[in-house]
Amino acid sequence: MSKTYTIAVIPGDGIGKEVTPWAQAALEKAAEGEAAFTYEHFDLGAERYLRDGAILPEEEEERIKATDAILLGAVGDPRIKAGILERGLLLKLRFDLDQYVNLRPSKLYKGVTSPLANPGDIDFVVVREGTEGLYCGAGGAVRRDTPAEVATEVSINTAYGVERVVRYAFQLAMKRRKHITLVHKKNVLVNAGDMWQRIVDRVGKEYPEVTHDYSHIDAATIYLVSDPSRFDVILTDNLFGDILTDEAGAVVGGVGYSASGCINASNEYPSMFEPIHGSAPDIAGKGIANPTAAILSAAMLLRHLGFDEAAAKIDAAVEADIEELGSTQRSTEQVGKDILARI
Repeated sequence: MSKTYTIAVIPGDGIGKEVTPWAQAALEKAAEGEAAFTYEHFDLGAERYLRDGAILPEEEEERIKATDAILLGAVGDPRIKAGILERGLLLKLRFDLDQYVNLRPSKLYKGVTSPLANPGDIDFVVVREGTEGLYCGAGGAVRRDTPAEVATEVSINTAYGVERVVRYAFQLAMKRRKHITLVHKKNVLVNAGDMWQRIVDRVGKEYPEVTHDYSHIDAATIYLVSDPSRFDVILTDNLFGDILTDEAGAVVGGVGYSASGCINASNEYPSMFEPIHGSAPDIAGKGIANPTAAILSAAMLLRHLGFDEAAAKIDAAVEADIEELGSTQRSTEQVGKDILARI
C-alpha cells in the first residue's frame, strides 16, 4: 500500500494560483501507485494581507509545520510595499522551518533559446545557504530620515550553519559530476570568506572523489554568461546565491523553466518547493502563465521525499515537451495537459 503524505499548498498571489494546480496534478500522476497525497490549503499572501492584515498567523504556521512538504506558488503584489510579504511570509517560513539549503537547478533544455550566443551544455545546480548571511535580519537604523541616518545590515555566518550546507553540497555532487565551485568574496570579506573556504577544504577531504575550486562572486557572474558549462554544483552564501540564481535563470532562457527548493535536510520540518518566477501580476488572470517551473518544483518535492523514479518521470516529460513544443504559444492549460500526457 502506498503511503499518504500531507502537502501544504500555498498558491499565493498572481499566477501562483494558476500554476500550482498543475504542480499538484503532476505530483499525483507521477507518484501513482507509490504515494498518495492529501492537501491542506492556506490562504496566505497579498489578498489575505490586504483583507485582514494577516501575513503568517501562528496557528497556521503550526499547521504547516505538521505537514510533510510545502508547495508554494508565488508571493508578491505591487499594492504592498516590498519586503512586507517577503520577510513576513517567505523568509519567516525559511527561518522558522530551518530550511537551510536553497536548491536551484539550472538546465538549458533542447528547444529553448538562451540569450547567450554560444551557451554550450548548461546543467548545474546552485546550493545556497538559506538561513544566515545578510538575510537573517541582524542590523537596524538610527536617526532615520535625518541627514545623519545610519543603517546597518550585518552578515551572520556560523561554522555550524556553513558546515551543514557544505556537507549537503558534497553529498549532492557525489550524485552528479563530482565537482563543486565555492563562490564568495574572500579577498574582501576576509572573515566569512576564510571560514567558508576552510570548512570546504576540511569537509572535502572526506569526499576524495569530488573536486572543488573557488571563484570570486564577480568572476562567477562573468563565467555564467561566458562559460556556464564549467559549473556542476555552485556552493555559496545567501546573498550571492540569490543574485546568481536569477542570472542563471536568465541564461537558460528565462525563469519560466526554473524551480527551487528550500530544504530542511534534517527533515525536522517540512521543506518548501516553488517556481522562482514570482507572481507576474502583469499576466495574472490571462491564462498564459507557463506552469513548467511549478511542475518541475513538484519533481523536486518528490525527489526530496525519496521518490526518485517518479521525479524522473516529470523531468523527462518536461524535457520532451519543451523540445517538441517549447517554442509554440500555448495557454497555461495546454502546457499543463501536454506535460501530464507525457508522464
